[in-house]
Amino acid sequence: MSAADGAERPSRHILSLSGGKDSAALAIYMRDRVSEMEYIFHDSGKELPETYDYIARLEAILGQPVVRTSPTDTFDHWLVVYGMMLPSNHRRWCTKMLKLKPFENYVGDDLVINYVGLRADEKRTGYISTKPNITAVYPFREDGLVRADIMRILEDSGLGLPPYMEWGRSRSGCFFCFYQQKIEWVRLKEQHPDHFDQAKEYEERAVLHGEQFYWCRNERLADLERPERMQQIKENWEAAQARSRSKRKGLTLVETLGGMEAEDDPGLREGCLICSL
Repeated sequence: MSAADGAERPSRHILSLSGGKDSAALAIYMRDRVSEMEYIFHDSGKELPETYDYIARLEAILGQPVVRTSPTDTFDHWLVVYGMMLPSNHRRWCTKMLKLKPFENYVGDDLVINYVGLRADEKRTGYISTKPNITAVYPFREDGLVRADIMRILEDSGLGLPPYMEWGRSRSGCFFCFYQQKIEWVRLKEQHPDHFDQAKEYEERAVLHGEQFYWCRNERLADLERPERMQQIKENWEAAQARSRSKRKGLTLVETLGGMEAEDDPGLREGCLICSL
């Protein structure tokens, strides 16, 4: 073996973008710190149009392209493979096949430092690669940056928050993400009725194959979209927000825009890191 063969391989620096605010802020934060950074976006083919717009705007700020990776097979292919079983928080095959596998295929066997946008004020873990050649690092946590810092980075850069937050969606990822709250499904129906109808079709096809799980766990989208039910969900959400505001002295920018954060419903906020940061 030559000296060159025995030399340690240099690590690649990779930052995965989900289309969410934290990974976008991390990309901007690391832009002048790691010159050889690779920015990648795992396109499931089921993203919101606002997500694609946000990634395009981020590219202009970064001054370099964001590499799009795509799964070898589509969501529809894997849905058939999994027996028409819709993904859920207990069976996240969508994340595995549409996000994680494309990432690992892109990385291959190279040594990689993977930059993850978990903040210092978060106490959660998520679904990330466990391959031994991939080492995750958390710059926000290491440097003590919290949500207010992320908001400042986004505002100072001119990028701002993801546009889907303007109509009340709290997370990036597929438009039918099962981590959505019911108010987010209502707003998806209002903002993107075609996407809502696609999600409803997936649900109805799954039921025909004996599946008894719905995107909203215990409520079919066909029932949720009834005008009186949508109004009830809105009223319940507004009442919950009023109670939450009464317990706090000030409002965050996210709350002002109608979004939701982890403290609003911790049980629903624990998503897949590669999808939602």
